[in-house]
Amino acid sequence: MGDLLFEGLRSSVVSKLTDVPKRILIGRALRSDRLGETLLPKRVALPVFASDPLSSVAYAPGEVLLVLSIAGVSAYHFSPWIAAAVVVLMFTVVASYRQNVRAYPSGGGDYEVATTNLGRKAGLTVASALLVDYVLTVAVSISSGIENLGSAIPFVVEHKVFCAMAVILLLTLMNLRGVRESGTLFAIPTYVFVTGVFLMIAWGSFRGLVLDDTMRAPTAGYEIKPEHEGLAGFALLFLLLRAFSSGCAALTGVEAISNGVPAFRKPKSRNAATTLALMGLLAVTMFCGIIGLAMASNVRMAEHPAQDLLDKGVPVGPDYVQNPVITQVAEAVFGKGSLLFIMLAAATALVLFLAANTAYNGFPVLGSILAQDRYLPRQLHTRGDRLAFSNGIVLLAGAAALLVWIYEADSTRLIQLYIVGVFVSFTLSQTGMVRHWNRHLAVEKDPAKRRHMIRSRAINAFGAFFTALVLVVVLVTKFSHGAWVALLGMVIFYVMMTAIRRHYDHVSRELAAPEGPSDDSVRPSRVHSVVLISKIHRPTLRALAYAKLLRSDTLEALSVNVDPADTKVLREEWERRGIDVPLKVLDSPYREVTRPVIEYVKGLRRQSPRDVVSVIIPEYVVGHWYEHLLHNQSALRLKGRLLFTPGVMVTSVPYQLASSEAAKKRARKRQEWNAPGSVRRGPAQERPREPSGRD
Repeated sequence: MGDLLFEGLRSSVVSKLTDVPKRILIGRALRSDRLGETLLPKRVALPVFASDPLSSVAYAPGEVLLVLSIAGVSAYHFSPWIAAAVVVLMFTVVASYRQNVRAYPSGGGDYEVATTNLGRKAGLTVASALLVDYVLTVAVSISSGIENLGSAIPFVVEHKVFCAMAVILLLTLMNLRGVRESGTLFAIPTYVFVTGVFLMIAWGSFRGLVLDDTMRAPTAGYEIKPEHEGLAGFALLFLLLRAFSSGCAALTGVEAISNGVPAFRKPKSRNAATTLALMGLLAVTMFCGIIGLAMASNVRMAEHPAQDLLDKGVPVGPDYVQNPVITQVAEAVFGKGSLLFIMLAAATALVLFLAANTAYNGFPVLGSILAQDRYLPRQLHTRGDRLAFSNGIVLLAGAAALLVWIYEADSTRLIQLYIVGVFVSFTLSQTGMVRHWNRHLAVEKDPAKRRHMIRSRAINAFGAFFTALVLVVVLVTKFSHGAWVALLGMVIFYVMMTAIRRHYDHVSRELAAPEGPSDDSVRPSRVHSVVLISKIHRPTLRALAYAKLLRSDTLEALSVNVDPADTKVLREEWERRGIDVPLKVLDSPYREVTRPVIEYVKGLRRQSPRDVVSVIIPEYVVGHWYEHLLHNQSALRLKGRLLFTPGVMVTSVPYQLASSEAAKKRARKRQEWNAPGSVRRGPAQERPREPSGRD
């Protein structure tokens, strides 16, 4: 029968093999009481939580021009008006979310606002929308960054999917090291990018307004072949609305700060509100500046550049690589190959990669809150070695990598799926805030506080109306271009979370301890103990001694006859030692071990359904990872099968070998003892809930 049932801690095999690389990649584990050290000052929180909206100015202006190009160059003169509408929307959303972070500083963000004020279904809808949007944020940002980098490095364009996957892996490892570490590292390229864009806007404005220089983008001499020339009336309006919805990509990520309030240093709400205002001001200025310089330098963009972009009347062909708007503007302002051009191009590519960090901070926190509310697996509520929600980070990376692979890292295709989810959350969140203020106004008597609440309600009401209007525009203009995929993803998340909550609720009801007597509290008629053995050695003798101590009604030793010679030796030694426990040997003509034991135990239960069968398994514990590779996994499989057998209790009797003591000594030297297969639990996040009007 071999070394049946004497394997040590099975799960430590993987743990031991991966412990050293894990420490190299993500660092040493942090104690829970060091969570406060990971809180962020505003200068670090800005690039951590606002890198997405700040970086979106690298592609949002281009998306506006791409849509307008359908009607030809003549439609470009609408771009300043579209930019103005985006600016109004940005300021509205920022002002609205400043109310959110003050009223709900516990980190639930839009999900908590909607759940508290509009009910569970609205909260789950918001959560589904945000989860989809966070995944798309990673996919779009990294794909766009790859395209920007590819304008300087052809290898990157030729291997877009591979390079995008590599960047996702790198960002995942950096975030697993902790929020503060990744934020400090990401702050440098973000601030370099912001500084570079402002320098470009300032120098471009000085050249154009003061020096009266003519700045020409590399595509200024091209013509655009319009797909629909001379659009007017409803068709023109629809085109402008579609361009506006594409420009609204600049607003993605604004909600991440409301989800990340707990990560700020105290005073958390005030610091989060200040960061929101600064983020909005920077994003609006950069967006408008790039749109203005693009118009001044005659940038030309086309949805299908190979056919629609004409050089002296001839299509540029499939070999032409259309550079992003920001790259073309930088070349026109600074000059191709100049130091500032190279620095801005590099910073743009980096900040687009790092824009995904907004999702890497928002998705795990939201996942943790949903797991705490039993809408997602509880593992997502667990903090990892570096006090980050590691399981959520890994799940986000896997989902984003799948999207990148499916859409071949094409940002133009991916961006059509974008912003639907975020405007769903915007609208429901602001509607919930209106109800929040209505409820407080009903009981507040202080005139000063009432004036403040009325002003806040007006801001949120305008925000709800405006974002709802944009949501309708986005759905109408983008549905057939891929927005339906995002909606499908939201539905899948919603159904999945509802099913998970239903499962957890069912398990809770099933496990709830009754007030009166129950079958679980009634003592069984008898206890029949079975000690599983393969040979007589120290672990066997210890297990037999322990079984006798239990004073069961009946006790027997059980072995499986896999090798007749070994079984004969076992019987002879059993008799020679005079062990006063009856030995039963099960035949196994097919050399199976698990099945005969399971069938025998089930047979005992069938004979006496009111009895309990106690299966006692002797095990020895080793301390080196390679020792686990030398033993089979029969005990693990047997335990797993016995767990599904009603009325059967399984007890392990460990016997520690010398190598296990050596492992403990090594752990003491490291001043930590991460037991193989250990699990962690995240501390519950206290989120005071207000009574909702409906649930």
